[in-house]
Amino acid sequence: MTITKIIEGVLDREKGYVNNPKDAGGETMWGVTIATARRYGYTGPMRELPRVLAERIYLEEYVVEPGFMRIAAINMNIAAELVDSGVNCGTGRPGPWLQRTLNLLNREAKLFPDLVVDGILGPATQAALLYTLKYRGVDGEKVILRCLNSLQAVYYMEITERRAANEEFFFGWILNRVEAA
Repeated sequence: MTITKIIEGVLDREKGYVNNPKDAGGETMWGVTIATARRYGYTGPMRELPRVLAERIYLEEYVVEPGFMRIAAINMNIAAELVDSGVNCGTGRPGPWLQRTLNLLNREAKLFPDLVVDGILGPATQAALLYTLKYRGVDGEKVILRCLNSLQAVYYMEITERRAANEEFFFGWILNRVEAA
């Protein structure tokens, strides 16, 4: 798997043009909101947003900026989950979810010092991930992915409980986004 394949997978899940009045994000194309497209200088109709621009936005906003590229250098499956969750839940959530998970897998700080849960996926988080994957093996990746998906599902439940209009999307989020990456 590559970053390009991760982005293509997200674009395929997001599909094309959507303008659901119940969606707080408003008009989207390829999952890119109109507000984000405008920030990138796109002024045309959303249904005509070029896929190549969507790819650039995903790379910059949902891979590089939140630090998920650093995780991709260590484990592509975990990076794919972070990117997909960042697209659908906001890029500020998956980093802390990963850090919380790593802290819970470190055997009471015996494997590495507890991470500060700040979403910054810097050297300490990278080292903790490397060590966890080495120590826990293949099952370590599975557990990390399950935890990330579980936190994503709880997020969907919470935002749907706070905003009834999200019930329109809840079934699809759980079916298509949780464990979709």
